Amino acid sequence: MIEIVQTGPLNTVQDLGRPGYRAIGVSASGAMDPLAVRVGNVLLGNAQDAAAIELQTFPFKVRFAAIAEFAVTGADGANLLNDRDVMSWCVHRAVPGDVLEIRQPRRMARVYITVAGGVDVPVVMGSRSTTLRGGFGGSHGRPFAAGDALAIAPVESQVQYRPVAVVEPAAALQGIFPSSIDDVLHVRAIPAGEHDLFASDADRFWSQLWRISPQSDRTGYRLSGEPIKPEAPVEMRSHGVVPGVVQVPPGGEPIIQMSDANTAGGYPKIAGVIESDLWRLGQARIGTKIRFVRSTHAEARAAEQAVDRYVEDVCRTATMVKRALGVIA
Repeated sequence: MIEIVQTGPLNTVQDLGRPGYRAIGVSASGAMDPLAVRVGNVLLGNAQDAAAIELQTFPFKVRFAAIAEFAVTGADGANLLNDRDVMSWCVHRAVPGDVLEIRQPRRMARVYITVAGGVDVPVVMGSRSTTLRGGFGGSHGRPFAAGDALAIAPVESQVQYRPVAVVEPAAALQGIFPSSIDDVLHVRAIPAGEHDLFASDADRFWSQLWRISPQSDRTGYRLSGEPIKPEAPVEMRSHGVVPGVVQVPPGGEPIIQMSDANTAGGYPKIAGVIESDLWRLGQARIGTKIRFVRSTHAEARAAEQAVDRYVEDVCRTATMVKRALGVIA
């Protein structure tokens, strides 16, 4: 059991989401940085989609009521266990009464706490993720409040503590992702269905700098910049929308759909962010400058394969440590 001692707004339980229900108006939700959740779970021997704690406001404190192994991944916050620094991207062990505190990250936006066994909240439509707009999933369908208690799913067998650590994705995969230059986040995207309707403004979509505006949340990032508009007014029927789709409302400032993306919308689509770059967007703070990099399906697939290889390497590392400790043969 974990007790929430201190929390800010909008901290929730998230896993990798609940796909398959968009046709009935239910967004997938899930972690804004799914790669951080996958790696944290692999380090602990969990299934990659086990539920975790997603933090986007700080400070945050939890008290452990039982022995538990945990890992902190995502943004590089100051992690303190009983006021002593603990590393991110590394497995640690807590004993009853231990307090874990996560302070404001120095960079990036979201921190994840995974625990061996996974956070045990009810499964709703195949997922434990919190859907705030729908008021279901997670811990009572809402953000955490001080005093909340979260159950931890039982671990199959009590094993010897394994202090395994890995290199974080931003460093391990730096050759795979476009480099941030002058604090500009370069995000790869593929032209979408209505791209050519924007004529010369389409070129400006790719060339200009955009900034994530304060009117942004888990549903979508609204971008500030010189507006872009179709060459002629366009009326469209509502169509399906998924995370990564970049829509342009009448005001001309694009919106990138994120984890809690709307299930349908009628704004023209100028581009779609490749899936492998969505975790980097999920770690971008309000005010971050963005430049879109025109990509291809082949490049998107290559990036996805590189991310999968990285996760497989983490799996092998965790297995090697357990084998060295005699946990497995």
